[in-house]
Amino acid sequence: MSQASKIALLKEMLDSAEANVRSAKQILSEMTGGTGKTQYAAMAEKVGSMSGNAERHVIEGVFDGQNMIGPDKKSYSVPANYASKSKLVPGDILKLTIMEDGSFVYKQIGPVERKKIIGTLTYEDGQYKVIGNSKAFKVLLASVTYFRAEVGDRVTIVIPELEDSEWAAIENVLPKSLDEEDKDFADLDI
Repeated sequence: MSQASKIALLKEMLDSAEANVRSAKQILSEMTGGTGKTQYAAMAEKVGSMSGNAERHVIEGVFDGQNMIGPDKKSYSVPANYASKSKLVPGDILKLTIMEDGSFVYKQIGPVERKKIIGTLTYEDGQYKVIGNSKAFKVLLASVTYFRAEVGDRVTIVIPELEDSEWAAIENVLPKSLDEEDKDFADLDI
């Protein structure tokens, strides 16, 4: 076996081991009821702020995949259609303005570093997921319907580059003709 082949084999083995560790952590988190919110709550305490006056109240916090966690550790509901269209990923910093009439206005003010991967859309346990890089990433139903994706479709997802996340944002659905022409798209980092 040549040195280049050995290096390629070692890289493949390390990638597989890393993927197995990520999957084991995800399963353990799901079994113990951990949602990663403490990680985002700690981030929100560092970056978040709260202010207000008679006309509006402003809260800065961190997106956890479904909600914004404020510096007060409270969870603020982010509309799924906004999260989907904005392609929010866990770790993004948001500003919530609560208007005098009670309406919520969100704005992304600090996107986290991102990377894209290609995976396959699945549906299990009442949740859409994308399998990519040997891991299952949860995605919002609003993203699936917005892109008119179907189970089995190959999709590009966006995930935080540096943080391990159980959530991803759908970037796009790959055309079926592209998927049929090139089967080498399986679990690519792009």
